[in-house]
Amino acid sequence: MVVLTIEIRPIRADESAWCEATLRALPDWFGIESALLDYVRDTRTLPTWVAELDDVPVGFITVRIHNPCAAEIHCMAVRPEHHRTGVGRAMVRFVEAHCRSIGAHLLQVKTLGPSRPDANYEHTRRFYESMGFLPLEEMNDLWPGNPCLILVKTLDSALR
Repeated sequence: MVVLTIEIRPIRADESAWCEATLRALPDWFGIESALLDYVRDTRTLPTWVAELDDVPVGFITVRIHNPCAAEIHCMAVRPEHHRTGVGRAMVRFVEAHCRSIGAHLLQVKTLGPSRPDANYEHTRRFYESMGFLPLEEMNDLWPGNPCLILVKTLDSALR
């Protein structure tokens, strides 16, 4: 059994194009062009980290800080050939630790809601639930034509 070491580091100024290529490699999740371009743009302004295996980028995660108590996983993508290898889990754990270090108590993520059946997003929801996120609310007016499920997780054990 090969054990892979996942390193997570801040994004470099020249890596937004790599993030775009990663999103384009995942059309089942990032198939809306305007949203994809917004996510790429956000890698230049929001806290973003890149996950590497053997010095090769394999995923990224972008966080939006809403206020001193709450943050959001704004975008996360892992190259398809590295799905189910622990990269996503490592990035979420890294972001949780970062958010705790800045005093945040709550972390949220938004994804396609279950009222629109989709096998890929069913895997996404199960992934976040396995990481301790709980479904809070499905909204039908946040993303026109797509139900949005908000999942939340407490980062402070005192709140559990």
